[in-house]
Amino acid sequence: MAHEHEKEAAARASLKFVKEGQIVGLGTGSTAAFFIQLLGEEVRKGLRIQAIPSSDRSREQAASLRIPLTTFEEHPEIDVTVDGTDEVDEHLRLIKGGGGALLHEKIVASATKQYVIIADSTKRVPVLGKFPLAVEIIKFAQPVVERKIQALGAKVELRCDANGNPFLTDEHNHILDCHFGEIRNPEALARSLSDMPGIVEHGLFIGMADVVLLAKGGQVIELTRRG
Repeated sequence: MAHEHEKEAAARASLKFVKEGQIVGLGTGSTAAFFIQLLGEEVRKGLRIQAIPSSDRSREQAASLRIPLTTFEEHPEIDVTVDGTDEVDEHLRLIKGGGGALLHEKIVASATKQYVIIADSTKRVPVLGKFPLAVEIIKFAQPVVERKIQALGAKVELRCDANGNPFLTDEHNHILDCHFGEIRNPEALARSLSDMPGIVEHGLFIGMADVVLLAKGGQVIELTRRG
């Protein structure tokens, strides 16, 4: 329960990055959901923004809170995006994808001027890799991709839903959860995965986060990217 309070604290701290009239990217996941809820409260108080969600789940939550929504066709650039993460290291490199929205999340992040990550204290790690790395793949390529990722040293599992069926992303792709253990060179692994035919996207977000708001107890630490 303490971690839920930390998630909410980080989400509340991120509101200072949202300004009147902006286009705001909405992340996906349990921590991002706190931000969307709080943003809805600000909209109800009179804040005028438009939002681009990174998943059907976030879109539904935002719509239920009457947050005005827009699209990349109308606004191809986002002013600020607030999203969660599964892991963050000291260089603000991230592992994301636990919520299954990594493809849309990375697209939203790539179109964003300021990418703000909110997280509870459990998400900070010295080395990425304790959390499995999500890799979104097209179904046709699954046996080929699975074998190639195993050759890189990972234990690979097809993600399934609560009924035991393959989990489907918003783009109707499958996800492989890849257990690499400690990822000592995330940049090299990211390149290897990006070059592999059949992989749509992977959950290594490198050089993307501008600010990380890390909540620990009652304190929120602000980390910024160096260089």
